[in-house]
Amino acid sequence: MKNEVQMKGKFHYQLNGWKYSTGIRILLFLLLALVFYISLYAKLVPQVYDIELGTTSETTIYAPRQIENAIATEQAKEDAAKRVQPVYRIVNLKNDTMIDAIYDKLLQINADEEVKFDDKVSIFRRVIPQLISDLENQSIKSLSTSAQYNETLIEQIQQGLAEQQYPLPEESYFKLPRLTKDDLTAMRPVTKDIVTKLMNDQILDAQTARAKVAEMVNTSNLAKNTMREMVTEIARAVITPNKFFDQKGTDDAKGQARENVKPVYINKNDVLVKVGDVITEEIYARLDKLELLKSKANHLPQIGLAMLSALLSFVVSMFVRQSQLAIKYNNSQLLMLILIFSINITCMKIISLVQNLDYPFIGYLAPTALGSILIAILLDSPLAFISSVLFSLMASIIFNTEHTLLFDFRYGLVSLVICFSAVFTIQRASQRATILKAGLMIAFFAMLTITSMLLMEDHFQQREAIMSLSFAAAGGLLTVVFVIGLLPFFEVAFGILSPLKLVELSNPNHPLLRKLLTETPGTYHHSVMVGNLSEAAAESIGADGLLCRVGSYYHDIGKTKRPSYFIENQTNIENPHDRIDPNLSKSIIIAHPRDGVEMLKDYKMPKAIRDIAEQHHGTTLLHFFYHKAVKQAEEEGSEKEIREEDFRYAGPKAQSKEAAIVGIADSVEAAVRSLRNPTLEQIDSMVHKIIKSRLDDGQFNECDITLKELDKIAKTLNETLLGIFHARIEYPNELSPKKTGT
Repeated sequence: MKNEVQMKGKFHYQLNGWKYSTGIRILLFLLLALVFYISLYAKLVPQVYDIELGTTSETTIYAPRQIENAIATEQAKEDAAKRVQPVYRIVNLKNDTMIDAIYDKLLQINADEEVKFDDKVSIFRRVIPQLISDLENQSIKSLSTSAQYNETLIEQIQQGLAEQQYPLPEESYFKLPRLTKDDLTAMRPVTKDIVTKLMNDQILDAQTARAKVAEMVNTSNLAKNTMREMVTEIARAVITPNKFFDQKGTDDAKGQARENVKPVYINKNDVLVKVGDVITEEIYARLDKLELLKSKANHLPQIGLAMLSALLSFVVSMFVRQSQLAIKYNNSQLLMLILIFSINITCMKIISLVQNLDYPFIGYLAPTALGSILIAILLDSPLAFISSVLFSLMASIIFNTEHTLLFDFRYGLVSLVICFSAVFTIQRASQRATILKAGLMIAFFAMLTITSMLLMEDHFQQREAIMSLSFAAAGGLLTVVFVIGLLPFFEVAFGILSPLKLVELSNPNHPLLRKLLTETPGTYHHSVMVGNLSEAAAESIGADGLLCRVGSYYHDIGKTKRPSYFIENQTNIENPHDRIDPNLSKSIIIAHPRDGVEMLKDYKMPKAIRDIAEQHHGTTLLHFFYHKAVKQAEEEGSEKEIREEDFRYAGPKAQSKEAAIVGIADSVEAAVRSLRNPTLEQIDSMVHKIIKSRLDDGQFNECDITLKELDKIAKTLNETLLGIFHARIEYPNELSPKKTGT
């Protein structure tokens, strides 16, 4: 029998060896890093294609991100520059000053009677053109000293004046000496008036303005023909263009027009190349700029992503290593964690597929908090918090549509807030309704965070705000749907008993508990008492108290097959064991763990509950029936050896702290119940005796419970039993026991 138990334990260890293998653990963390790498690869590493210039594309290539269309942008700039009108500047060349200078010179020379007529003609032929030229040069020099006119414009003015200079007719030089002082005095204001009127207009071509002079002179009050002729010629000579083409101003205007042109973008998922398109230089350059060419691929993003993925996996491994959680050693739970990460990231990736530049806020629909809730329920809250940080980091990458940075803080912040709020809400969840409450909290805090960001931006659009808040609210409800749908899968696939499931199994209306209550009321009461004791003991050492309580409710369910053979159900009836052979009694008693497991399997009860039912007795000895069999053999003079192994439970021994605690509480409750008026000293002695007996018998050899924890369990059981049996305890200071109404 002992060899069979040892073989069974060895087989159990081999079967579950992968769960505690260091090599498997390393591979799982590498797998987690691979999950990070694959999920972020498409977002951070552009796909490359084996394409050559001048060949035909065999596939349709889409833009992996937004990129400027350099050729289209340059064409738009050129079109904008072409639409710019030439820039002209209006320049005041002080034409009235020229008029005064000419008339002053005429008055001076004509008044000098010593100068001969022919000499006057020669003087006027030389002096008047030079006078006009000098005055123009003075005006140009004055303009050049001003910061308002650039050198190019000054050159344009000089060139325009030179090209459009008006030479006086030769006969005019012979008529000018004959003009008297009165003639010149009358001519001066007429000339000024005509020139001023014409120069008030913008004159690009002086010839056009000069053509109007004759008509204006004819309407004047000048009487002599000579006076009118000379006013006409002098006015024409003085009239100059005042509107000049500004080449630099035009170039600056064109440059400003080019700068004002917004870049033309190729948006994400726009078609770059269609199947069958010839790869032109323009397309090839565009693919090269996007780093989509295999021959020119940049491998640095892959290296960076690999480093980031390894770093994220390292963060998880370090947190798990420093924690006191079961996942620290249990590879099955680590595998479940990786699966949760994969599902959560997959959901985010699916939502990102319908996200674009026009509707980036669809990212708020993603059930990012799904993984955090599952980890909080199935594993542990601190692990859920650190996972929430990683989910938020990945959300800021996956939902980033602008590509100006690797991360979009908006989605990262919203994800962090909703994940944390979900974990805070779901802690110590005892009902499925708590998940719905978590979904409402997710929606509320997501909307609150988005609203705060929109208000800080101060330029949001109403449509964008409404859509963002709507998707955030829908994301909370979507998270609830996924959690409720996936939770049973994880509970069954990994044998995880969540607090929610345990609370459901503790319902007295469960068919097995109803059966236990109606068919074996004594066992039912015993199970409830064991549940109270084991829960308190488990919580004192950090074990799963709720699992111990619920496991205690079902640990003796096998007794319902033969209820009358168990003492707690023998009310007002004879003990059937008094009439049967101890070997038969042993077989009946030992069978109840096995029968219980079979019944629990029939009802598809979780493995953790079945393990407690199977292991709570371990391989302990049925002392009463063993000694009864030995005594009976001695009385009968039988030479048949009564082996101790034949009177032991089949086991296995407790494989978990919870199974060990339930086994201790089961024995303690039965033992203390057998005492008529238990005292504090008796209870304390009984508890320590039972624990020591199991310890000496090696019943804790296959679980990770420590001596320090056993000591805490003993103290907790004493305190709990004191509260239960206080009405019947005889205190040393009292002569007789007091009876109370409790």
